[in-house]
Amino acid sequence: MPPRPIVTATRRLPDAVESALRERFDARFPETDRPMRPGELAAALRDSDGLLPTVTDAITAELLGAEQVRARILANFGVGVNHIDLDAARSRGIVVTNTPDVLTDDTADLAIALMLMVARRLGEGERELRDGRWAGWRPTHLMGRTLRGMRLGIIGYGRIGRAVAERATRAFGMRVRYVSGSRSRPPAPDESGLAEPAESLEALLAESDIVSLHCPLTPETHHLMNSERLALMRREAILINTARGPVVDEAALVAALRAGRLFGAGLDVYEREPAVPDELRAMENVVLLPHLGSATMETRVAMGMRAVDNLTACLAGDPPPDRVA
Repeated sequence: MPPRPIVTATRRLPDAVESALRERFDARFPETDRPMRPGELAAALRDSDGLLPTVTDAITAELLGAEQVRARILANFGVGVNHIDLDAARSRGIVVTNTPDVLTDDTADLAIALMLMVARRLGEGERELRDGRWAGWRPTHLMGRTLRGMRLGIIGYGRIGRAVAERATRAFGMRVRYVSGSRSRPPAPDESGLAEPAESLEALLAESDIVSLHCPLTPETHHLMNSERLALMRREAILINTARGPVVDEAALVAALRAGRLFGAGLDVYEREPAVPDELRAMENVVLLPHLGSATMETRVAMGMRAVDNLTACLAGDPPPDRVA
């Protein structure tokens, strides 16, 4: 029998996914579950027919330009591929795939959870109780805000943005407006009637009680929420980010929160993960989660199986179902 293709996963994966990889390939996994260093990624690209990277792996033009690269496919574990130099992959004839669809619902759920946590001050309440500072119920204690009837602005109206709009309108009666994350590419019309397009990004920021980010990270969206745009938001508004950390200028966000311009923020992603600014960690009106958007057993297994299917197709000479480059 011919040798099976070698596939290297850069991180440890759910047991079911690792079992599927072992059944189909000569699968290799890291001994420790930490991001691979550039030299380790270079070795994996050199020694493997397929690589299964994650958002923690910077697959640069330098790595892909090495003469000894053997990998024919980068089957990314996740939807976003901003950590992969797609132009360099194309120039080497290396296929890049992702895992769309399967993480939409969980990420949308988490965005709504962050809205609730910030608006109802749930993080503050839990910390107070755990620290032994709770003195009992009283009428004015930790009064937050209700989501019912709020105006929600969604930036990036793809699968996840639309799923958030559905939850916001049906569960809380929120009034939803949206814009694309790209100035050059307007979002497709929403035929569900649950949301309406805003006239512009600036108009959406000025009219929204909550702004939720769901756009991909591109050169155009890097620091999309900078000091100028944060200043356009309504005083006492809430910013939610479950997209990519660098979409928000964290220094500008800290300044806006310190100035009391915003009610609070809920973040699941950060500019320099896993580093989180001390200023944000010290703020009571900021909810901070460790990049948990897709972190359910069901979704992480489904993501892995999509990656396995992409690897299987490509290494058998067939078109992979989720090719992005």
